Amino acid sequence: MAMRRLSSPVAVVALVACLVWSLNPSFVQAQAYAAKPKLVVIVVIDQFRGDLLQRYRPELKGRGFKLFLDEGAWFPDCYYNYANTKTAPGHATIGTGAYTDGHGIESNEWWDAARSYDHRVTSVEDEHYRLVDLPAGETDTPGTSPRSLRASTLGDELRLATQGRSRVFGVSLKDRAAILPPGQAANGAFWLDDASGRFTSSTYYMEHLPEWAQSFNSGSRLAEAAKEGGVNNKGKFSATIEMTQAADHYELDFAQALIAGEKLGQGATTDLLTVSLSAHDAIGHRYGPDSEQAHAEVLGLDASLDRFFGWLDKTIGLGNVWVALSADHGVAPVPATAAALGMNSATVDMKTLAAEVNAQLNAHFPHSKTRFPQPPTSNYLLSGSDLPYITLDRRVFEAANIDEKSAEDALAAILPVAIAKLAPPSPDAPVTHRLAPTPTVVGTYTRLQLAHGEVPPTELGRELAHSYTSHGNWWVMLLLDDYQMPDLHSSGTTHFSPWSYDRHVPLAFYGAPFVPGTYRGRVEPVDLAATFASLLGVNMPSAAVGRVLTESLKKP
Repeated sequence: MAMRRLSSPVAVVALVACLVWSLNPSFVQAQAYAAKPKLVVIVVIDQFRGDLLQRYRPELKGRGFKLFLDEGAWFPDCYYNYANTKTAPGHATIGTGAYTDGHGIESNEWWDAARSYDHRVTSVEDEHYRLVDLPAGETDTPGTSPRSLRASTLGDELRLATQGRSRVFGVSLKDRAAILPPGQAANGAFWLDDASGRFTSSTYYMEHLPEWAQSFNSGSRLAEAAKEGGVNNKGKFSATIEMTQAADHYELDFAQALIAGEKLGQGATTDLLTVSLSAHDAIGHRYGPDSEQAHAEVLGLDASLDRFFGWLDKTIGLGNVWVALSADHGVAPVPATAAALGMNSATVDMKTLAAEVNAQLNAHFPHSKTRFPQPPTSNYLLSGSDLPYITLDRRVFEAANIDEKSAEDALAAILPVAIAKLAPPSPDAPVTHRLAPTPTVVGTYTRLQLAHGEVPPTELGRELAHSYTSHGNWWVMLLLDDYQMPDLHSSGTTHFSPWSYDRHVPLAFYGAPFVPGTYRGRVEPVDLAATFASLLGVNMPSAAVGRVLTESLKKP
């Protein structure tokens, strides 16, 4: 029988596909994903404010940060669009392309009414698992997982699109920064054991560390890092090394071992690695973003990234890699520094505030008369309240038949009064010197208000709406004026607020699809996952709200 001539190349492909399918039906499914590149690397720097790259650009060398600034697409005006600017929410946002109202991570830890009233649950704590290969005596240490993450990530969507053939991993010094960005379907996440300095993981991912990780932990690199980072106390490895540039170098060396050991970038589909660098956060908290220590850390990190990208170029080829750079949050200047320049940069002692608030709540909700001369005092607040959330102990209110709205409304009204009591006295006559900063409340918002969308129709209102989630407890969100924060009882600083300095982070890309240049105009970290999802040809993460940054992409 004569063969009919095929009329087009498409027909030829179709015939070949049919023949292959008849021999091996799974082959055609395996070829359905043909995205490039070989490897995607997302670099997240903890507490790296967006203005720092421009500030120190003349001092940068090699292809560290300059890989993005000179050869990539750089967006200097990137701001988070939510109010709870902390490590865990920021890392979850980068991975999911969503904010807290989408991914469910409100803070680094919180009171979860369904899980514990003994302690605050961390963002990645999971009692169903254990840390792998624990030393003797640490078998009761709770495990970790992305259990609290309520949305898929870019890594999850990549794994789904390739039926699990793409490999996805996360690395950091911190467990939450290693676990949250890669997502629920990740092949593994690794972070630093605080005491020993070895990298560990959770039985959520594996029963034991892979051989390459065991070799890294038992090799000479640990001792070299300890010497480089000045670690003298073997039980405080992480707390010591994270204050030095040695931490970045050590972590990136582990990332290289992971890429080599897991053969990332060598498969038929795209692999993904998230690397979160934590040292800048520790140094920034202690010394502030404008300190010489923070300045030195930026330049040291630049050199570490230069080495890492150089290694990637030699092993995989940067032409086969796409890289993104961002941060989980910014940071405020040291309060004393801002106050010395004339800013109303006040601090609030949280223990004193909690005591005053609790006293006023007891007065607001008087106890029934008893045979005792004084009624008992109730503790209406759960301990360790951390701004911006002040959490109520709902059990105490429910025992007194007080509903959530009454409790939260009372707390919202009391907080500004209690804050005002902490302010320094106002002088009776004009003075010849600047007055001490005065703490000021911008607003209080109850959980019920945020749950019902009762926020002002402003940019701040949208940030508040994006910050909402519920873990079963009752709380009020307390917003202090800009440049104000809890009293840290040190010379350091922190982040947690909706103000621009806490929301401003870098966003930059390097890789074949991007047109090098500086792109000014407001963008958000949620755009990272949206852009990569579009380029990789996979679904956006399930709750993603970002946009594709088409202005930076090459024309087809």
